[in-house]
Amino acid sequence: MKKIITFLILTSLVSCNKNNDKADGYGNFEATEVTISAQANGNIEYLKLEEGDILEPKTQVGLVDTTQLYFNKQQLIASKATTFSKSTNVLSQKSVLQEQLKTTLIEKMRIENMFAENAATKRQVDEIIGKVNVLKEQIKSVETQNAPIVNDVKSIDVQIEKINDQIEKSKIINPIKGTVLSKYAEANEVTAFGKPLYKIADISEMTLRVYISEIQLSKIKVGQNVTVKIDSDKEMKSYSGTVSWISSSAEFTPKVIQTKEERVNLVYAVKVKVKNDGTLKIGMPAEMWIK
Repeated sequence: MKKIITFLILTSLVSCNKNNDKADGYGNFEATEVTISAQANGNIEYLKLEEGDILEPKTQVGLVDTTQLYFNKQQLIASKATTFSKSTNVLSQKSVLQEQLKTTLIEKMRIENMFAENAATKRQVDEIIGKVNVLKEQIKSVETQNAPIVNDVKSIDVQIEKINDQIEKSKIINPIKGTVLSKYAEANEVTAFGKPLYKIADISEMTLRVYISEIQLSKIKVGQNVTVKIDSDKEMKSYSGTVSWISSSAEFTPKVIQTKEERVNLVYAVKVKVKNDGTLKIGMPAEMWIK
């Protein structure tokens, strides 16, 4: 009778082991979380988002006050107009001198022709040549005066562009499509450059990071389809997943590796991409089944 009971217990244990196979890997879901920070200093005019909102990329969701930047820009524009007027005056002087030079060159040619026919003296030729040279030097002097003014105008243009860039960065633009995970600021609060405003992640496709033993490496490769399971009410819920990455080095290495059993302690990280139907959450535990 004892032998029969022992046989039934052993048979039951063997049956249980066959029906309760273990998963090939265990891990948790994760996603690339992006923290959006302020790129300007000032009062937050508005921040239209809440935790759980799905945001589209390149969408403006907020604004930092730009009043002072606007006033600075207007001041620079006025300064540029004043500086440019100085350049206009200098250029008008240059135009007058160029007209005088043009007339003098005609006169020079006439006197040189007269000198060739002995109708003008050498002194007249020298005088007209000297007058031409004086006008050329005056034009060079005016051009020299205008150069710093032109540089000043260029410098003001650069300052205006810097303010335009600051105004653009005062706009809070959402960079990626995703779900708002956390909100760190509210409208009418004062923010500063680099201060976090909210955290967002694209959870339409989740990544399951699992760990497998060294002897399982030969069974898996990048691009391979696997089954991912999560806990559910009655039975585990299954998803289709694709292996996207396998670590090239072990996560844990014992000091001395001698036996086959010890080599199993070497584990390698594996990432599996899984389409999210809305059930999967960051940090949720899951299992990976190769077969």
